[in-house]
Amino acid sequence: MMTILTYLIPFLLAFFGMEFMAWFTHKYIMHGFLWFLHEDHHQPDPNTFFEKNDAFFLVYAIPSWLCIMLGMMWGNTFSVGFGFGILAYGVTYFLVHDVLIHRRFKWFDKVQSPYFKALRKAHKVHHKNRFKEEGSCFGLLVVPRKFYQEQKKKR
Repeated sequence: MMTILTYLIPFLLAFFGMEFMAWFTHKYIMHGFLWFLHEDHHQPDPNTFFEKNDAFFLVYAIPSWLCIMLGMMWGNTFSVGFGFGILAYGVTYFLVHDVLIHRRFKWFDKVQSPYFKALRKAHKVHHKNRFKEEGSCFGLLVVPRKFYQEQKKKR
């Protein structure tokens, strides 16, 4: 049981901590000094599948990979669990942001959950502003309560 916790606790810390990191990175870095990479996400070219913005996955993929690899090499279960937590958030981010919200892949077209509809609404509000300044709703999984309540009323 103790061995499971040495992986599970850092996994959960990393996964839930990543929501804050994603919010912070999105608000202050992507809408800050690295706007030139993120701009094409707010002003997309319908003729391109990949965006410069897609390079941001490396910001988290590399630390995740290093935590897992080095943790396994050195027998550090905390590092391995932490790396897999970052990886799990990355997979979640891809499924929620690219598949569910932006529908880059048509895998979940019939999702009717009020929570997922609230996610889409918050992201739509975020994209209403096509420029660097005056954005809102920078997180991914945590959405303003008003969007969730609005979707629950529609059921």
